[in-house]
Amino acid sequence: MRKHALAIIVTLGLAAACEGGDGDGGSAAIGAPTGATCPDAGTSLTWQDFGKPFVESYCLRCHSDEVQGTARQGAPSDHNFDTHFECRAFATHMDEWAGSGPDASNTAMPPAEPRPSEEERRMLSEWLACGAP
Repeated sequence: MRKHALAIIVTLGLAAACEGGDGDGGSAAIGAPTGATCPDAGTSLTWQDFGKPFVESYCLRCHSDEVQGTARQGAPSDHNFDTHFECRAFATHMDEWAGSGPDASNTAMPPAEPRPSEEERRMLSEWLACGAP
């Protein structure tokens, strides 16, 4: 029961993450798993050449230890993507909020421009499916 209650609290906290900012009234909702898989040959995407630039471009304006209070735009204070380790820890959430794959394309995050292209979202889900190397 305790795990269930914690899951509900985390889900509700995520639903408020980075709300607003694009005129939609903050209606961002968690998406479905994208179904992305790691290619048989692995991925050429790494933290240095893909993950870090993606996160810096699209996530850190709300999901950073450096951003506090209302400047987080509702992002939960424990969902920071400042490091490679933190991104790996939140891989499932990142996929369900911003990734794209054969089963779903999730565009809730970021809620305002600049936003990643569909191809960047596919790359994000591939990178995450490969263990975010």
